[in-house]
Amino acid sequence: MASSLAGVVKAALLLVAPALLAVLLYSPDAFSPAPMPPEYSYAAAVSVPASRHDSLALAASERVGEGRLPAPEDMAHDAAGGWLYTGCADGWVRRVSVVSGDVEDWVPTGGRPLGVALAADGGLVVADADVGLLKVSPEKKVELLTNEADGIRFALTDGVDVAGDGTIYFTDASHKYSLAEHMADVLEARPHGRVMSFDPSTRQTTVLARDLYFANGVAVSPDQDSLIFCETIMRRCSRYHINGDKAGTVEKFIDNLPGFPDNIRYDGEGRYWIALSAGRTLQWDILMKSPFLRKLLYMVEKFVVAIPQGLKNAGAISVSLAGEPVTMYSDAGLALTTGWLKVGDYLYYGSLEKPYLSRINIAKSPVEKA
Repeated sequence: MASSLAGVVKAALLLVAPALLAVLLYSPDAFSPAPMPPEYSYAAAVSVPASRHDSLALAASERVGEGRLPAPEDMAHDAAGGWLYTGCADGWVRRVSVVSGDVEDWVPTGGRPLGVALAADGGLVVADADVGLLKVSPEKKVELLTNEADGIRFALTDGVDVAGDGTIYFTDASHKYSLAEHMADVLEARPHGRVMSFDPSTRQTTVLARDLYFANGVAVSPDQDSLIFCETIMRRCSRYHINGDKAGTVEKFIDNLPGFPDNIRYDGEGRYWIALSAGRTLQWDILMKSPFLRKLLYMVEKFVVAIPQGLKNAGAISVSLAGEPVTMYSDAGLALTTGWLKVGDYLYYGSLEKPYLSRINIAKSPVEKA
């Protein structure tokens, strides 16, 4: 028995070793992982008081629109109509009744809708990962607003928000990799992202910040003087000043987050809600420290076999207008949550893995009472 087992192991090594050697020696032209920039932190993550960290609430989440919403990413709330709009993996923007939970197929975009935000005229602005920045009229007419800036096409249009004056702020997470290839962008860890604005009156697209590490969610501040945007790979969110003495500059908002940020939304009550698509782990710390290991992972997954990414502890962290942590919700069994939106007493959230929206009643949470 022992000799048979040894023979199997030897045979397996003879088969696997050449494949691994080929992986190590091969240098793909299109993929070149870089060291993390000096400001990337491996120190203890920013934290919230223990009394304000709820790791149980998400386990009791209520499902909304189950089976009708494949991978709902971001959400926009139409308070007047009582609808939640969300973009799904099958290319449809659907809307969900806040009262009944009923789901309506609203409009297909022709791509993969991610970020969504309401426009003043009742239409919906959509960041479509595959197509670009879109505007859907109340009559469901889909219009392409822009799909390039400074001569560079968008490859992964991602987050979006609309300011009070109608200016649209949005992100292109990567001008190199598409949504289907987004993990390659993460593993390469090079700054392919941008934050931009689109002026509907002039139809001009302007790059506000460039060389970002997977630019993701974006939210205009309540005073309209700045916007907050997230960089997933860097585990940080920054403030871009729209007006005032600092106009045109970027400064720290919150960094060293306990997970990888996705969308960010202002709740109208003094807090931003930052989605954490996955929590920080030792596995990912090791990967981020080593371009070689990231290359190895990329090559093995591309040419040999898929490797579990170890994504867990997804959730959300709420922060004050000054970027100070207030509360946190997480679940060890949850991964790839993408957007959190507060509507009344409920927090709604989407996921790239589930066919429904989820919601929790935070009015009953001891975290909020604390």
